[in-house]
Amino acid sequence: MVVQNVHFTFAPEDGDRVQAMLRELRDASRTEAGVISFDVARSQDDPTVFVLWEVYRDRAALDSHRETEHFQRLVRNGVRPLAKALTGEILSPI
Repeated sequence: MVVQNVHFTFAPEDGDRVQAMLRELRDASRTEAGVISFDVARSQDDPTVFVLWEVYRDRAALDSHRETEHFQRLVRNGVRPLAKALTGEILSPI
């Protein structure tokens, strides 16, 4: 199992647009064969901050996810260009 945790920060005026894109990403990603879970949250304290918590069967499933049409459209060409800050890490459950 592989876990990916991603934190994005956006300009206040992009928050609602980004939320819609991340919800679409979440819904599409949950249909992928190797995705165990895919959750998106928006900070209650700072609504410009979003966190993704993604759990994949293995690294191959994560790599496959990154090649999907919805990832390309919604992440590479959608939220990433709008992000003011982006941090993430790939984790192994213990």
